[in-house]
Amino acid sequence: MQLPPPRGPLSTWLTTSLRQSDAPPRSVEVGATTCPYADDDLQVALWIAYELYYRGFDDVEPERQWDPHIVAFRSSLERPWSEWLEANCRVTASKQPVATQLRTLIDAADGPRLAPYLRRHATREQFREFVLNRSVYQLKEADPHSFGIPRLDGAAKAALVEIEADEYGGGRRERMHSELFRTTMRWLGLDDAYGRYVPDVPAVTLAVSNVMSLFALHSRWTAALLGHLAALEMTSTLPNRQYATGAVRLGASEDQARYFTEHVEADAVHEQIAAHDLCGSYVQEHPDAIGDVLFGARCALTLDDLSADHLLTKWNAATSSVRRCG
Repeated sequence: MQLPPPRGPLSTWLTTSLRQSDAPPRSVEVGATTCPYADDDLQVALWIAYELYYRGFDDVEPERQWDPHIVAFRSSLERPWSEWLEANCRVTASKQPVATQLRTLIDAADGPRLAPYLRRHATREQFREFVLNRSVYQLKEADPHSFGIPRLDGAAKAALVEIEADEYGGGRRERMHSELFRTTMRWLGLDDAYGRYVPDVPAVTLAVSNVMSLFALHSRWTAALLGHLAALEMTSTLPNRQYATGAVRLGASEDQARYFTEHVEADAVHEQIAAHDLCGSYVQEHPDAIGDVLFGARCALTLDDLSADHLLTKWNAATSSVRRCG
């Protein structure tokens, strides 16, 4: 995977710095932004900085991951991003069990109705765009949340490992969720190479992935990482059932729709494990962390809604939801 094209001065500075071995060029200032999730330059720069901790880039030396100039720049990028998340997603915790509060938070959500649209109305090209956008995260599904494993102990650790093991196919490559997603991509004529469509997707799609990496790479956000995962698992079953129906309507075979049907079955179980065994056990050991658990869950719900709103707004205007279709 090569570095994606820059989208402004921030990502230009970062890509230029990563490609050269001597001192980086004069740094650029990361200014304030009122809508960081829609800021192409900020989000692609964050995605590049975070990707150094996953698979990296063929045109970047691996040791640049720990370059102090790059790390400092990433921190400056995170500042407006995390400030916006705090201002818009912070939740006041009550004295109820964390599983109950997570369920209340999810039940109160009333975001865009993307799944029903894909089930009943989406054209094949719109479904293709949906899958293209989702590929940015789904081809590394579970990787961000796996950063939490070494930070946990006891029941919470066991619960996270149980969930992640299913995501990775129980040790069988053909059952890994990322591999199932590749089958769906190939059905739609998409390139299933990791990171292939990063240059094509809008800022909000990168933001969906970046919020996971923010929590994954900072131990102070461990509780938020767990809450984020819980929200994903607790909101997965019904939408994936509708995605599967939409895929079949558009001609997908059982294998080509299996990514979605697999989540209908797996996440019904994962929902209980994530809410009770993972978050419940963690909060029992760390009572002060309940606010961060709920914060992480709210971040997941908010970014998912913003991403869905972007897709539906573009489609309702009869335009493409991607920067350029690959």
